[in-house]
Amino acid sequence: MSASASAAAPKRLEQPPASTSFRPFQSHSQQTLLLCLLLTAAALIAYNATVHNGFLNYDDPGYIPENPHVRAGLTWATVRWVFTTYDGANWIPVSWLSHALDFELFGLNPAGHHYMSAFLHAVNAVLLFLLLQNATGFRWRSLMVAALFALHPMNVESVAWVAERKNVLSMLFLLLALHVYSWYTRKPALLRYGAVFFLFALGLMSKSQIVTFPFLLLLWDYWPLCRIFAPAPSEAGAQLGSPPRLWKGWLLWEKGPLILLSAVSAAITVKAERAGGAIKGASQYSLLLRLETAVISYVRYLGKAFWPSKLVALYPHPTELYPVWQVIAAAALLLLVTVSVLLARNHRYLVVGWFWFLGSLVPMIGLVQVGAHAMADRFAYLPFIGLFLMLTWLVAERAERHKVSAAFLATPAIIALFALGTLTYRQVDYWRDTEAFWRRTLALTDDNFLAHDIFGDYLTSQGRTEEAAAQFRAAIAIRPKDPEANMNLGPYEQARGHLPEAIEHYQTVALYSANPGLRATAYFNLGHAYRQMGDLTAAKQCFEMVLQLAPAQPEPMVGLGLIAQEKGDQAEAVRQYSRAVALHPTDPGYWLLARALQQQGRLEEARAISARVENPVEAEKTAESFLSRN
Repeated sequence: MSASASAAAPKRLEQPPASTSFRPFQSHSQQTLLLCLLLTAAALIAYNATVHNGFLNYDDPGYIPENPHVRAGLTWATVRWVFTTYDGANWIPVSWLSHALDFELFGLNPAGHHYMSAFLHAVNAVLLFLLLQNATGFRWRSLMVAALFALHPMNVESVAWVAERKNVLSMLFLLLALHVYSWYTRKPALLRYGAVFFLFALGLMSKSQIVTFPFLLLLWDYWPLCRIFAPAPSEAGAQLGSPPRLWKGWLLWEKGPLILLSAVSAAITVKAERAGGAIKGASQYSLLLRLETAVISYVRYLGKAFWPSKLVALYPHPTELYPVWQVIAAAALLLLVTVSVLLARNHRYLVVGWFWFLGSLVPMIGLVQVGAHAMADRFAYLPFIGLFLMLTWLVAERAERHKVSAAFLATPAIIALFALGTLTYRQVDYWRDTEAFWRRTLALTDDNFLAHDIFGDYLTSQGRTEEAAAQFRAAIAIRPKDPEANMNLGPYEQARGHLPEAIEHYQTVALYSANPGLRATAYFNLGHAYRQMGDLTAAKQCFEMVLQLAPAQPEPMVGLGLIAQEKGDQAEAVRQYSRAVALHPTDPGYWLLARALQQQGRLEEARAISARVENPVEAEKTAESFLSRN
């Protein structure tokens, strides 16, 4: 088939000759089924090692092991929660329900959670194969694109990381929506369009990164559906039932409800990310730096598509501008490819594949910076389909033009897929356990302060405080104003009696953190540090600042009560302790209140409050530790 013919309409699949004897896998449907099974098997084999992986301390705890709503399973309370929470700086009710279902099925056994993600990835690969085959008529090219998607190691992060279930789930609904859209274009009807809308909505409620779906539909209209600038359909296309050619303006109006849905999802996502403190302002990353990083990242994604090495979970965002020559070279490469595909109008798949890659990456390219990463492997899950499509169709057409046999072409294709599958199998092991995960991340990246922070948190949880402190110091050496590292080093120094050093760390957090909760904690710890040093005025100011940032916290009220007692103001101490136990009744709080009442001479009230203490010995021990400034 010529290039122009392939652009115009799908090629008709050849049917095997009729036979009176039964021969398995001779019909088109039987062969398709066999290829789907082989594709599924390849994907599951490549990801089989995920069953040996555990939960990591990188987002996983908040999604499953330490999330009480998910661990409650599929209850009505959970359903209400998933539609109202911005937990994790996301609004992803469908993904939350998926995790709750996994907990119903597998409990806290990570193998089940991992294998469910691997299975969904295999389903996505099969859906992609069927979608391309039905839309283009090319079986082997479609299979190759799907196999590249199934086995490319850049997709390991989306599959082997339990917290990233939202990625594979959103892709599932996007591919289903594309299938239904192709069906809708054959015979437009409101019910069919409604099914597209519904599936897209489910995808957005899994993860909003698929907001570019309406744009991708316009590309799909251009090729392979050929609803835009389409030549007269060929006989083969007519037999397959090519979509009717419509007024071009209608193709835009047709996407209107979907664009509106994307806009609503984007607004909700921004609100959720702001609520979670995930969006970084211009004070941290300037607009020029974000633009440069976006251009450089596009090229880095291209590089990892063709040479997937040094794949890690965190690629740190630079804090300084790139060398000018790097930005110019990257921009020139992107411009050159863009102009080349636009000039190759007879090869529509090049335009579609390239702009699929560019367009679907826009929400994640960092123009609105979320988090502290410059790029992430998981962001390539959808965009790389465009690159796989370009490469596969281009190689196949060149081979066809030069009369290269299919058998000869199959050999390098199988070798490439085997190599990718092997790399994927090895990359899955990177996600096996927390310590190996972070050590490899730090070994393969430079200036990765966030990796030091999270690894330090893990070491702290294991009681390895000296090793943890070394990680926090490494983070501060990279980024002196890093709130997380300073917040963690403060208690370490305070516990060792190094109060000036602890105060310096807390002050850094209080001054530079954009997270109100973290600032409140820093001021609270500052209050106790100043009180230990005997500076009661500074301590009082810190506890009062905590109450400005977090008015409903009982702990700073206890701190103010302690200061009042030390100053001999028993009435103020009683007032503060009373406020604290009214918000959160505790044995130490009641013990302190009873003691203050007793010292004020209000003995009956003191006895009544003491009666509420369930464990007097433990309450006295805890309260005395506060009074002794320890």
